[in-house]
Amino acid sequence: MGQALALEIHPVSGRIGAKIVGVDLSANLSDELIQQIRQALVQYKVIFFRGQHLDAAGQVAFARRFGEVTTAHPTVPSLPGHPEILDLDYGRTATRANNWHTDVTFVDRPPLGSILRAITIPPAGGDTIWANTVTAYQDLPSYLRYLADQLWAVHSNAYDYAEAAVSLSEAIKAYRQVFTSTVYETLHPVVRVHPESGERGLFIGGFVRQIQGLSTTESDDIIRLLQSYVTRPENTVRWRWQVGDVAFWDNRATQHYAVYDYGDQPRHVQRVTIVGDRPVSIDGRYSEAIKGDAATYNRSVQPEQSAVAV
Repeated sequence: MGQALALEIHPVSGRIGAKIVGVDLSANLSDELIQQIRQALVQYKVIFFRGQHLDAAGQVAFARRFGEVTTAHPTVPSLPGHPEILDLDYGRTATRANNWHTDVTFVDRPPLGSILRAITIPPAGGDTIWANTVTAYQDLPSYLRYLADQLWAVHSNAYDYAEAAVSLSEAIKAYRQVFTSTVYETLHPVVRVHPESGERGLFIGGFVRQIQGLSTTESDDIIRLLQSYVTRPENTVRWRWQVGDVAFWDNRATQHYAVYDYGDQPRHVQRVTIVGDRPVSIDGRYSEAIKGDAATYNRSVQPEQSAVAV
């Protein structure tokens, strides 16, 4: 039996992000190659594949190689015929994701990872930035690390990405009503231990509402301080999208920000998320759901429930 081929990996920045070359994600990839991709994901936090020719079904099939697949979102409807796919067509909707966040942290089992496929990209602008929350934690002075290690925070979807919009249009109001149609709240450790690497990372982002036991003002000040380490340029990578690109990020060790600098130009991407586990603190305590039951979101959509791609 021949030796398994090694991935061709090109780091994109010093601390986060790598481009993987020469892999066709629509092919029947070997288990060995999938394991190498998973190792690259854990090491580089976000990995990129240029020039892919995936359709919706192919995107879901690739995601399944790394675990069970969630429904599209706990509250937002899926792409018709594809219950696993969140369709983000910014040419038709007013919703934006131009704030720093980790996906769906308001539930007790946020996604392991997210896979985003570029369908339509503006001629200029529309980049996405990712941040490494592990190196951010490592950058903290020892006394701030000690403080962060003790903290727990409530995450909620009570407000969404549309909070960053400059005006509350009717479309934004309608989206907000859908996004918050079921309110979720979960208590997570501010410092999470990665279940595969054992690394410690800051687990905060745009869905944090308040640190347990502190006032809103105190919470805001501490979260702002910790978040400033996450978004330092040295902890980030910026990706200039091309049609056909696929980005796969470790949702347990990153935050991301979709840059809204393309005006009314179309930008259409689709996301699939992989079922994750309950975050655990440095002392072995697990996240706790406070409000909302996310069992349906994490129920593991089965292949036979999906329509065949057209």
